Amino acid sequence: MFAHEFMRNALIAGTFTGAACGLVGWFLVLRAQVFAGEALSHVAFTGALAAAALGIDVRLGLFVATIVVAVGMGGLGERAKADDVTIGTVFAWILGLGALCMAIFSRNGNGSDGAAAVHVLFGSILGLSGTDTSLAVGISLAAIAALLVLARPLLFSSLDPDVAAAQGVRVGALGLGFLVILGATAAEATQAVGALLLLGLVAAPAAAAQRLARNPYRSLALAAVLAVAAVWGGLAFAYVVPRVPPSTAIIVLAASFYLAAAGMDSRPHGEPVGRAREA
Repeated sequence: MFAHEFMRNALIAGTFTGAACGLVGWFLVLRAQVFAGEALSHVAFTGALAAAALGIDVRLGLFVATIVVAVGMGGLGERAKADDVTIGTVFAWILGLGALCMAIFSRNGNGSDGAAAVHVLFGSILGLSGTDTSLAVGISLAAIAALLVLARPLLFSSLDPDVAAAQGVRVGALGLGFLVILGATAAEATQAVGALLLLGLVAAPAAAAQRLARNPYRSLALAAVLAVAAVWGGLAFAYVVPRVPPSTAIIVLAASFYLAAAGMDSRPHGEPVGRAREA
């Protein structure tokens, strides 16, 4: 498996992307903002196809769309936590806009339209070039570094925002910064597992880690390990069984981690990990 350059690129990019997804996902689950990750997966699909329709780099559309929407959600604050009907309506509208962009792109007569749409939806981790791999590593490292810098105050504000604000923590700015990191990570991860399966890699390993480890920092590290393990395991399985898409294998393995953790954990569903004073 390691003799093939495309597999080496996939494993390198997947390692760093998976680690970033695990760390970001841990805070996403802790802050009960999983719907934000779901929203950004829809936005990633639309942003990529909008860029393709305009004839520009798909990656530019991915990053601009996800980061702009993440900033918008951060600016809305509590108002962004709308009811299920509103969220569902917005998601459907975004997907409809993505379908429109795909139709416009198809009319251009480009023979790669179908392939481009499939890559956006389900990822193309086995098709990453050396440049794509370097970009994935760079973006993932930047996201990991930014998150680790913010980890302590972000944990404090996530567990008890009122006390954190009273202690001088800029809760609003931290929340906005976290959503920007989430947007960049979601855009990069879309190239690996696709927009439709993105949430699985972000949320499932993180939720499993929170059930398996009580200490927040150990749980955070475990989330990254489980996400990377899902990527490596999924890629290895897809290599052995070529008919299975790597993104599908990755997400199935990530979901399996959560199911196993849920079966092992006796805590009530939704109980937070760690204690506020550990922040």
